[in-house]
Amino acid sequence: MWIPTEHEKYGVVIAGFRGTVPHGLSLEIGDTVQILEKCDGWYRGFALKNPNVKGIFPSNYIHLKNACVKNKGQFEMVIPTEDSVITEMTSTLRDWGTMWKQLYVRNEGDLFHRLWHIMNEILDLRRQVLVGHLTHDRMKDVKRHITARLDWGNEQLGLDLVPRKEYAMVDPEEISITELYRLMEHRHRKKDTPVPASSHHLFVQMKSLMCSNLGEELEVIFSLFDSKENRPISERFFLRLNRNGLPKCPEKPERHCSLFVDLGSSELRKDIYITVHIIRIGRMGAGEKKNACNVQYRRPFGCAVLSIADLLAGDSKDDLVLKVYMCNTESDWYQIHENIIKKLNARYNLTGSNAGLAVSLQLLHGDIEQIRREYTSRFTHGVSITRKLGFSNIIMPGEMRNDLYITVERGEFEKGGKSVARNVEVTMHVVDSSGQILKDFISFGSGEPPASEYHSFVLYHNNGPRWAELLKLPIPVDKFRGAHIRCEFRHCSTKEKGEKKLFGFSFVPLMQENGRTLPDGTHELIVHKCEENTNLQDSGRYLKLPFSKGISLGNNSQAVKTTKESFWITSFLCSTKLTQNGDMLDLLKWRTHPDKIAGCLSKLKEIDGSEIVKFLQDTLDTLFGILDENSQKYGSKVFDCLVHIINLLQDSKFHHFKPVMDTYIESHFAGALAYRDLIKVLKWHIDRVTEVELHEHIQEVLKAQEYIFKYIVQSRRLFSIATGGQNEEEFRCCIQELLMSVRFFLSQESKGASALSQLQAVFLSSFPSVYSELLKLFDVREVANLVHDALGSLPTVMHGDESLQAVKLQSIGKTVESHLYTNPDSRCILLPVVLHHLHMHLQEQKDLIMCARILSNIFCLIKKNSSEKSVLEEIDVIVNSLLDILLRTILEITSRPQPSGSALRLQFQDVTGEFVSCLLSLLRQMTDRHYQQLLDSFNTKEDLRDFLLQIFTVFRILIRPEMFPKDWTVMRLVANNVIITTVLYLSDALRKNFLNENFDYKIWDSYFFLAVIFINQLCLQLEMFTPSKKKKVLEKYGDMRVTMGCEIFSMWQNLGEHKLHFIPALIGPFLEVTLIPQPDLRNVMIPIFHDMMDWEQRRSGNFKQVEAKLIDKLDSLMSEGKGDETYRELFNSIIPLFGPYPSLLKKIERETWRESGVSLIATVTRLMERLLDYRDCMKMGEVDGKKIGCTVSLLNFYKTELNKEEMYIRYIHKLYDLHLKAQNFTEAAYTLLLYDELLEWSDRPLREFLNYPMQTEWQRKECLHLTIIQNFDRGKCWENGIILCRKIAEQYESYYDYRNLSKMRMMEASLYDKIMDQQRLEPEFFRVGFYGKKFPFFLRNKEFVCRGHDYERLEAFQQRMLNEFPHAIAMQHANQPDETIFQAEAQYLQIYAVTPIPENQEVLQRDGIPDNIKSFYKVNHIWRFRYDRPFHKGTKDKENEFKSLWVERTTLILVQSLPGISRWFEVEKREVVEMSPLENAIEVLENKNQQLRTLISQCQTRQMQNINPLTMCLNGVIDAAVNGGVARYQEAFFIKEYILNHPEDGEKITRLRELMLEQAQILEFGLAVHEKVVPQDMRPLHKKLVDQFFVMKSSLGIQEFSSCVQASPVHFPNGSPRVCRNSMPVSMSPDAARVIPRRSPLSYPAVNRYSSSSLSSQASAEVSNITGQSESSDEVFNMQPSPSTSSLSSTHSASPNVTSSAPSSARASPLLSDKHKHSRENSCLSPRERPCSAIYPTPSETSQRMLFNHTGDCALPRSDSSLPGPDKAVNTTPSSWSLDSGKEARNTSESGKLISPPVPPRPAQTASPARHIASVSPSPAGRSPMKGSVQSFTPSPVEYHSSGLISNSPALSGSYSSGISSLSRCSTSETSGFESQGSEPAVTVPSYSVSEEPVRKESKTPPPYSVYERTLKRPVPLPHSLSIPPATDPPALPPKPQLVRPNNLENSSRRTEQVPRPRPLPRKVSQL
Repeated sequence: MWIPTEHEKYGVVIAGFRGTVPHGLSLEIGDTVQILEKCDGWYRGFALKNPNVKGIFPSNYIHLKNACVKNKGQFEMVIPTEDSVITEMTSTLRDWGTMWKQLYVRNEGDLFHRLWHIMNEILDLRRQVLVGHLTHDRMKDVKRHITARLDWGNEQLGLDLVPRKEYAMVDPEEISITELYRLMEHRHRKKDTPVPASSHHLFVQMKSLMCSNLGEELEVIFSLFDSKENRPISERFFLRLNRNGLPKCPEKPERHCSLFVDLGSSELRKDIYITVHIIRIGRMGAGEKKNACNVQYRRPFGCAVLSIADLLAGDSKDDLVLKVYMCNTESDWYQIHENIIKKLNARYNLTGSNAGLAVSLQLLHGDIEQIRREYTSRFTHGVSITRKLGFSNIIMPGEMRNDLYITVERGEFEKGGKSVARNVEVTMHVVDSSGQILKDFISFGSGEPPASEYHSFVLYHNNGPRWAELLKLPIPVDKFRGAHIRCEFRHCSTKEKGEKKLFGFSFVPLMQENGRTLPDGTHELIVHKCEENTNLQDSGRYLKLPFSKGISLGNNSQAVKTTKESFWITSFLCSTKLTQNGDMLDLLKWRTHPDKIAGCLSKLKEIDGSEIVKFLQDTLDTLFGILDENSQKYGSKVFDCLVHIINLLQDSKFHHFKPVMDTYIESHFAGALAYRDLIKVLKWHIDRVTEVELHEHIQEVLKAQEYIFKYIVQSRRLFSIATGGQNEEEFRCCIQELLMSVRFFLSQESKGASALSQLQAVFLSSFPSVYSELLKLFDVREVANLVHDALGSLPTVMHGDESLQAVKLQSIGKTVESHLYTNPDSRCILLPVVLHHLHMHLQEQKDLIMCARILSNIFCLIKKNSSEKSVLEEIDVIVNSLLDILLRTILEITSRPQPSGSALRLQFQDVTGEFVSCLLSLLRQMTDRHYQQLLDSFNTKEDLRDFLLQIFTVFRILIRPEMFPKDWTVMRLVANNVIITTVLYLSDALRKNFLNENFDYKIWDSYFFLAVIFINQLCLQLEMFTPSKKKKVLEKYGDMRVTMGCEIFSMWQNLGEHKLHFIPALIGPFLEVTLIPQPDLRNVMIPIFHDMMDWEQRRSGNFKQVEAKLIDKLDSLMSEGKGDETYRELFNSIIPLFGPYPSLLKKIERETWRESGVSLIATVTRLMERLLDYRDCMKMGEVDGKKIGCTVSLLNFYKTELNKEEMYIRYIHKLYDLHLKAQNFTEAAYTLLLYDELLEWSDRPLREFLNYPMQTEWQRKECLHLTIIQNFDRGKCWENGIILCRKIAEQYESYYDYRNLSKMRMMEASLYDKIMDQQRLEPEFFRVGFYGKKFPFFLRNKEFVCRGHDYERLEAFQQRMLNEFPHAIAMQHANQPDETIFQAEAQYLQIYAVTPIPENQEVLQRDGIPDNIKSFYKVNHIWRFRYDRPFHKGTKDKENEFKSLWVERTTLILVQSLPGISRWFEVEKREVVEMSPLENAIEVLENKNQQLRTLISQCQTRQMQNINPLTMCLNGVIDAAVNGGVARYQEAFFIKEYILNHPEDGEKITRLRELMLEQAQILEFGLAVHEKVVPQDMRPLHKKLVDQFFVMKSSLGIQEFSSCVQASPVHFPNGSPRVCRNSMPVSMSPDAARVIPRRSPLSYPAVNRYSSSSLSSQASAEVSNITGQSESSDEVFNMQPSPSTSSLSSTHSASPNVTSSAPSSARASPLLSDKHKHSRENSCLSPRERPCSAIYPTPSETSQRMLFNHTGDCALPRSDSSLPGPDKAVNTTPSSWSLDSGKEARNTSESGKLISPPVPPRPAQTASPARHIASVSPSPAGRSPMKGSVQSFTPSPVEYHSSGLISNSPALSGSYSSGISSLSRCSTSETSGFESQGSEPAVTVPSYSVSEEPVRKESKTPPPYSVYERTLKRPVPLPHSLSIPPATDPPALPPKPQLVRPNNLENSSRRTEQVPRPRPLPRKVSQL
């Protein structure tokens, strides 16, 4: 049976449990669980990470932990009883764990690794805490480390700042808000501003001395030297080096490492130097022989210096090498460091051995204990401490020092009978009073232990040596008296024996007879001569002698004899026990000289402070002893001395001695009667404050009042103890009188900064420190009343002395901080006077920082939920006194501009924050009674109204994000809890006082506005929190948004008819609330919208206002980025408004205005979907199609459905900016045109809008025009720019603005130039289908056609789309998807290339228009696009698959033409038609013929530098024919069975036959041209082609062409088909040919949009591999690289390579599969796999075709290779290709010069081919198009042509490969879409003989490429004469004007009217 658990409440999972049993709860290791019930080894409960899921789990999987239970029962809450730091660590590490993994995902490697290390450190520290074996101090230290790391991690991860008290988290509900604020502020400041260290230390480590010839031991002495004051400032660090220059004791680090301690900040300057002196230990001369002398001397070696400023930058200098210098003369050794510092180069140079000193230096900051903690390794290994000379800046009590510093300065000695000066060595001993040498009391420096004697270094031959060596004598005090220093002087011989001969000595006693020590300073000592054997051990013999020239003792005449020789030393005593001051000694011995007491007391002020504090206790005892002895006589003087000593301790150098005085008062003070004199003298001084001459003295007295009161109180206590409390009343009266004097003194008013106000300020600053002393003797209430009276007597004038006001406030602040105020009994007395002064200052807005601090302290004492009566009364007082002024203060300081300086800004924020925390504290303490009293206290409704408006405004300020730092979530939640509680109280007042007839719009509006911004706060959006944080917030505060939402609803319902005042103003704010994904909140808020619609409908009969406001607000919310991924589901379910809650729709459906309501909902829903998509797209980094598409969708929605012009224009400009960013200049121009179209050429003034200034409509339209033209220019859409140029030019002309008109015309002309001169790339077009529900709304289940970027091919486009939609799946077929794909919860992309169908056929068909012009019309203003898919219908014939090969042609019609405002537009309609196998065959042959014509023409006009493309093409067609290529068509369509079964195809069969014959003619002419240009090495191939051509002709049943085609022959000018190109010299008449229009869907030419690029041979080969084509000569042809640099656009260049529609050749082309296989395998996902190819060309609906008729026989080229090139083309008979079978042929024949037969034109397309004859007259060569008068026709490089001039058909090419590459310049040519109209006169084309060839060459003819083309290697477009115009029967074009030519054409051409043969339309399968 399951029973509730009593003690097993909380545990940790120690083994994973899968929960596979019924009701099992799945658990992971480390989860914490709360246990509810238990039963037979099982527990029932839940994991704390997911408390909603409850289940059972085994009890042995759980480790139980101690916990306490709150709210026992159903809603019990378990809190673990472990250390709060452990709890915090655990929860924090869990949160970090999740975020840590995200760092890895986001590739933030640095933070990832740093956080990993920190987490491991925390886990280690956690283990230490859990073990529980740490000492108290160590535990504290570990917790400090833990919290520091937790805070660091939280800050790095952007988590909340945790308020802590002594390393434990605090509950914000348990402390006052002001205290919480201070804790947060403290942690924030600690994080922000490191405190600068006041103490610094220099670490020195000696590494080595690098020198080439050492060989001797060395001494190295470091010290710090002040070059400004020219003195050392530290002791010395002394170490010894061995003969190798390395430390002598490397195993003892303290011997070679030292820390120079206690450097002040003032000593870190550039004139402080580290000096290093090096002394060698060895022979006198460095170069002496070894046997010269065995005695070792200390001799100078070198010196190095370094400025401490060099360390300030980096703080650490490892392995620094200092240069070592030596002085030029030894006598300068004492000042060598100064010379180096001053750079006196003449006095020193580098040491001879070029030595270098290797040291490591580091500057450390902080106090010494902190340094020990941070650099533990250094201190554990050992480091010597080198102190500063003398006391440090701060003298610590208890510091014991007795150091005498002696500097051996110099000596003056006589020669002593020698010819040269002496080598003097000084030996020093410290000798005690008994004559014994004191052992180990001479310290050379910190690195070495003290020694018993000192030997100076020796200067060679110097009778006046200067040493300047500093020694420290740490002699104990007990040995100091009677001790003396003795210095012995010896001459050091340099002879072999090396003797040291004593020749004199000096001595100096350390203490005088009267107890004074040796005074500081330089002492000139007498050198007493003596002999070598003199016994100096008996000190008594010489101590009676005089020792100094300044002091002579006795009448000893020996002193006179030694006057010539002197020895100087400098002494400096640093002692806490001994004094050198006689006055101090006299004072301390006052009893021995009572007559000197007055003088001693007077001199006390002159004694140095350090001397006084050294003997502080003795001095105080002396003073109070004198006072007890004779208070009448010395009372005032003792008081003054006491004041002096007390004030001395205020000095920062001595303030550490205050505890010494406190200890003295508590433990040693014995003056029980002193209080009377002290009170009397103090009152005397206070009563005389008005006497100016005493002001300075009184000021000193008032400063000392704290300790004076301490002495008074302690004295009285001692008196009471001694006498049993006698004279109590008398004492009270004295104190009362004293405080009466104080009150009188304080109440004095003074104007300005007078001396009196200064005294008042001094008194007030120290007065609060007296309270604690008074409390020792008086009752709390008594003291409180005394203080109340004193503070109450202060003058209330606020315009007085500013400094006094500040001090007054500081005094009040100290009062509030004192123990007196913390007692509730005294607080109720003091609070009114404190609040009174605060109120005055706040009213004047003065001293706000201090006011804030006082208020904070006041509220810190008032605990939350304290129901004590005293507390409630205090709150009453504070509310009445301060609430109003507090609100005003917050309003005032938040409305000020923030200061610019960072320090000031921090201060400003602190003040604001403190006032806010005070207000919140006050409001949190207020109960119902307080609120009721407050509201009742307002006399009028106006006052109440003002108060409510004020408090609502303040609340709005408190909610601002910048009010608290970003990571102060704890503080924000507390503030919000207070605000919502207060609002609930105040809403009652609002309802009672401001409804019905008292309705006040302003106050209600302020209320609703506050409520809305409250709900929208970021810190209340619980959905963004981690689960653990969300749980904590909900447990503590609940969801405050719902509470406020309910309050809004309640208040709204109360409004009644006043609701109309808030419609539509509140729609936006309320809508913003509904964006929050909180179901309860939306349930509450959504009915308000129905209410609004209902009231608006009642008022105006519609709710247009509601609709307009709704839409505006939705848009602004989206642009602000409201909502994020958490709102996705909310928005998708019809966003916040009406989606998941049908109740509103049901309500609306019951209303009379149901239709308009539902319509509004639908509109808003659609808008929200678009806005959501827009917002999500805008989050992306780079501009992509998704952003642009989304903006277009939204823009169109605003225009078409909402008709909101302003929003529409805004989004136009947003779209424009996106296009500019993406460099879509053409689209940017079209976008801006939308705005331009809204404007008129009028003078209507327009307001400032977006980036436009205030201007007239005309000016704005002009500005727009110019911007649009500029963008069209940058997008190379110059034709559109020209139209706009004309429009604006018209305006300039109408205003006679000729200056701008001229500029505009020049701009227009420049655009024309650019059209003709600059290259334009033709873009690819791709059809993209977006299928699946996961796509944004504007794309979902729609198909688009996209205009690709320059050079972008299908593969690149597909990759780009997959990058934009990384989750999308690319569909691998081109079939229409089914419904399952549409409804799938995924993203599917279907992409293939499509071919554009131009609208403007007129330009493309017109003859003579350059390709540069046509190219624009081929790819601009395109509405329709085409895509072909081959398939088999019926039974597939394995022998001839082309019998059943059909083509499905899909035409896509867009909603808008491309290009436009976007690069892609949606497909509006699909049309699908099917082409029969016969129609397909006709189209394939037409395309192949056209390709052949193009190549032949290019070869003839020398445009083709490489003839390989022609060779390969000829080879492909002829070779395929030999293998049965065209025969397959004959087999399929020319057999009797097919003709009988398809009688309707008669004309088509005839057409196919004509095309076959035409192909044969073209091939024959092509071979003739080929023969002329073929290189020698390819002659065998040519011969083979000629032979195979004869075979092909015979297979077609052709003997002579004249027998097959009865038509007059047409000559090509210059022996080639007619070509219209700038690069050609021949001008032609428009009458040169006849156009025979013919209408049939099957006559659509395969419009190959001429490629501006090429595939490399490798790519072509790759294509052939992909499409499975066999190798052939045509394949080689397709693999030729093109010189073009243009785009690899697949629509241009890749002939669709799905499968051949021509018969299979003998090379066994792969057979086509069934229809299903086609639909899958032939899906076009790359240009190489696309089913729209040369086989399936682009339809051209309004096309025309120019056909040339011909008659006569063809002179076939000979295959005899022995003949020379020209002879091969010669036929002895007249050419049957002549356009004039009569005269022209005869002339040619007579001349004896024959030309190669021109390419035959297509046969006439009438029933009787023989009827169509056209005559052509010759025309001489024209000039260059630039210089001649003849207009030349330059086809555009981007004309509208067949998409596949190269067929895949083996019938034409011999293999599939012939259809692969249409990218090569050599393989594809451009076909013009027209030549001329049938109504025009036939063009006479001149026929050139071979003899005319030189003439053509001589004329000024441009090369085949223009300069521009050659540079870019752009492919040359197809000449017009060879282009195959699409058939059409539109109205005839007007006849072309006759071109003026140099020679008139004599022979007019004959015209023959032809009736076009109608062609049947293909069957239409479906129209979508």
